Amino acid sequence: MHERWVMRVFLRLSAYAWALPYTLTGIAIGLLLGGRFQKIEGVIEIHGPLIAEVLRRFYVPAMAMTFGHVVFGQTAAALEITRAHERVHVRQYERWGITFVPVYLLISAYLYFRGRDGYRENRFEVEAYAVDDPTWEK
Repeated sequence: MHERWVMRVFLRLSAYAWALPYTLTGIAIGLLLGGRFQKIEGVIEIHGPLIAEVLRRFYVPAMAMTFGHVVFGQTAAALEITRAHERVHVRQYERWGITFVPVYLLISAYLYFRGRDGYRENRFEVEAYAVDDPTWEK
């Protein structure tokens, strides 16, 4: 029993460490943009007016966006609405670590160059949207 607990703790700490560069960047961005911080289920959620403005100006406007173990949202309500979807991205950061963003962007670029939707057809988004609506397909 003790060995199982130790292994579980080791794996959780490893997941946090693997995503840590993005998590620290997310915290810094949240501080710079004057966000309101809250911790829910081991994830830091940040929202505020400047964060909302940035998210609305993206190429694909977003209600929320994940950076490691940090989730930015336009509002507290947006964070609640998108929580399941964004938690999928948190787990993806835990699996892919520092390679997540480059791989995500490469997949999107490949899809765009092939004349496809680099956001909705990106495998990472397909996985996350499946949590929102299991019948959703690209």
